[in-house]
Amino acid sequence: MVSIVDPARKLAAEFIGTALLLLAVVGSAWAAAELSPNDAGLRLLQNSLATAAALIAIIIALFTVSGAQINPAVTLANWLLERSSGRLAVGYVIAQCAGAFAGCILANVMFDRRAVEVSTLDRGGWPLILSEAVATFGLVLIIFAAVRSGRTTLLPFAVGAYIGGAYFFTASTSFANPAVTIARTVTGSFAGIDPASVPGFLIGQIIGAIAAVAVVAFLLPKTAPVKDRPPT
Repeated sequence: MVSIVDPARKLAAEFIGTALLLLAVVGSAWAAAELSPNDAGLRLLQNSLATAAALIAIIIALFTVSGAQINPAVTLANWLLERSSGRLAVGYVIAQCAGAFAGCILANVMFDRRAVEVSTLDRGGWPLILSEAVATFGLVLIIFAAVRSGRTTLLPFAVGAYIGGAYFFTASTSFANPAVTIARTVTGSFAGIDPASVPGFLIGQIIGAIAAVAVVAFLLPKTAPVKDRPPT
C-alpha cells in the first residue's frame, strides 16, 4: 500500500474517502428509514448494499493516491505490517476521523435532519464487542492478504463483498472502523451508536486488527511473497 503521491494529497484523499463512506452509511440509513419504515430487515439490506457499493467505488478511485485505507484499524495494520511512516499514519487517522464526522453531518443535513444529533442507540454488551473484533479481523485479513498475494485489482470488490456480508453475519452490523464508529455518535438514524457504547467497539476493533496482523504475518510473510495464482 505504498504511493509516491505527496503527503498532502494522501491526507486529502483519506479525508474525502472517509467522508464519502459516511455519506453512504448514514445517508442510506436515512433513505432506508423513509422507504421501508415498517421492515427492519429490508432497511438493513438497503443500508448494506449502498455501503458495499460505495466502498468498492471509493477504493477504486483513491487506491493509487493514499491506498484508500479510510479506516484507522487498517492504518494501524499497515504501520505494523509494512513499517510505514508513523507520522503519516497519525495524519491518516486524523484525516479519517475528520472526514467521518464531515460525511455524517452532511448526510444528516441532506435528509433535512439536525446537523448534529447525539445518538441514543445502545450497542453495548460483550456479544457486540466480540462482533466488532471478528468484523475487523476479517476486514484487515482480507485487505492485506489481497495486497501481499498481488491481487490488488480484486481488493475493492473483496472489501465491498465482505462488509456487505458482515452487516448480516455479525451482531453489531460490522462497523469495523474506529473513525466510522466515533462519527456515528452524531446521527439519529438507525446507523447511529450511543457514545457510551463506543469504547467497547473501539476495543473490539483494535483487538481484531492486531490479531489479523499476526495472522497475515504468519500466513504471508513479506520475505516470501505469493504469486497471483489459483490455490493448489
